[in-house]
Amino acid sequence: MRVIFLLNITKVGGAACAYASNLVIIDIPEGVVSIGEGAFLCCPSLTTVSFPTTITSIGDRAFHDCSSPENVDLLRTNLQELGKYAFINYSELKSMTIPDSLQTLGDNVFHNCSKLVPSNIDVSEDSDDYSDDSDGYNDDNDATSEVLAHLFLQK
Repeated sequence: MRVIFLLNITKVGGAACAYASNLVIIDIPEGVVSIGEGAFLCCPSLTTVSFPTTITSIGDRAFHDCSSPENVDLLRTNLQELGKYAFINYSELKSMTIPDSLQTLGDNVFHNCSKLVPSNIDVSEDSDDYSDDSDGYNDDNDATSEVLAHLFLQK
């Protein structure tokens, strides 16, 4: 299954395609500036996402539990904000390019993306990572800044 959004939209709303288990390809058109919270949550068959140059914000948990894609290319975008847990449990992710325009980075953006980073950066899901925090995670063990530094070195 493939999703192609209409050309006149500027935002992909929260949970727009959440739990679309057969979703394989997403084409997000130019003009879209944001992807809402949980927009593509739990889309395990997803292999390809085309991001427009106009995208500036990817919301919290936007791609939570999308295990299939191996590459995410955001380099040609104007991305300024990555929400917390945006790519959590993106277990097959091996490479990602991020633009210099990035200004805001949420907590645990790359949690459990172990194929993305060298083994000395711990992004593994650990039973100690869960707490009574409002979102169910303990942000004290967040390796997001280390992952981001690694990704910028890869450019």
